[in-house]
Amino acid sequence: MRPLDPRGALVALLLAALWGGNPVAIKIGLLDAPPIRLAWMRFLLGGAVIVLWGWATGRFVSFRIEPDDWRPLLTLGALFTVQVGLMHVGTNLTTASHAAILLNSQAIHTVVLAHFLVPGDRLAPRRAIGILIAYSGAIILFARHWAAGSNTLVGDAIVAVSAFLLAERQIFLARAVQRLDPLKLLLAQAVLGTLAFVTISTVFEARVPMRWTASLGLAVLYQGGVIAGFNFIGNLWLLQQYRPSAVATCFLTTPLFGVLIASAVMGDPLTPELLLAALLVAVGIGLTIR
Repeated sequence: MRPLDPRGALVALLLAALWGGNPVAIKIGLLDAPPIRLAWMRFLLGGAVIVLWGWATGRFVSFRIEPDDWRPLLTLGALFTVQVGLMHVGTNLTTASHAAILLNSQAIHTVVLAHFLVPGDRLAPRRAIGILIAYSGAIILFARHWAAGSNTLVGDAIVAVSAFLLAERQIFLARAVQRLDPLKLLLAQAVLGTLAFVTISTVFEARVPMRWTASLGLAVLYQGGVIAGFNFIGNLWLLQQYRPSAVATCFLTTPLFGVLIASAVMGDPLTPELLLAALLVAVGIGLTIR
């Protein structure tokens, strides 16, 4: 793994922009479907995209799961299922803005965990300052919304736990992808996650109604095809090439993109706080990746 270069930074920023729309897509989907059912529909579609990618790149020609592969793949599948399940349940109990800022905190967790778990990925003082500056921009952006009320505290707490598990998963993937085929890791998440979510939804959401609408279809398409498909593939490529802490820093832009997408899709107003937050995030990233 190497430090982030301009090419990697551009890819990471593209993924961050697409991830910025994920909380909005989840909230739209939750209007018509319960959270766990929405999750398995998302990853069923994402798994199909991953299979097509594996077929198109010829990775299935030599595809084989060795006996030593099962333990890390099952561990990844379990971690993935718990993290995504908490994200959907928590987002259902809070706002898209709160979910964006809390999920974005995974970048901080990733940098700290990488310092201890990834050889050579040290948290130098300059990088630590950059992370704090960038994250302060995100905090400023959502501070007013956070003070609006406390009826989202349960959802906020659940999403915060999901963010920490997301950082754990990023570190796990960064280490596992150095010896396992990315296709195995992606399919482990998609297949095990889908099976678990279908089972949980069948048990706990059997009587919860769902409406088949165009907005639900678009929400599932975005979450499944774009996020669980394209973004997961791109993220694993980044973790295979670059240090996870540097990749995580670019993902600090995710809530900024989320605000822009929320404004364009849902009519949320843009404010001067957005400009200040964007400046702080840009400065923080500059300090971190140089």
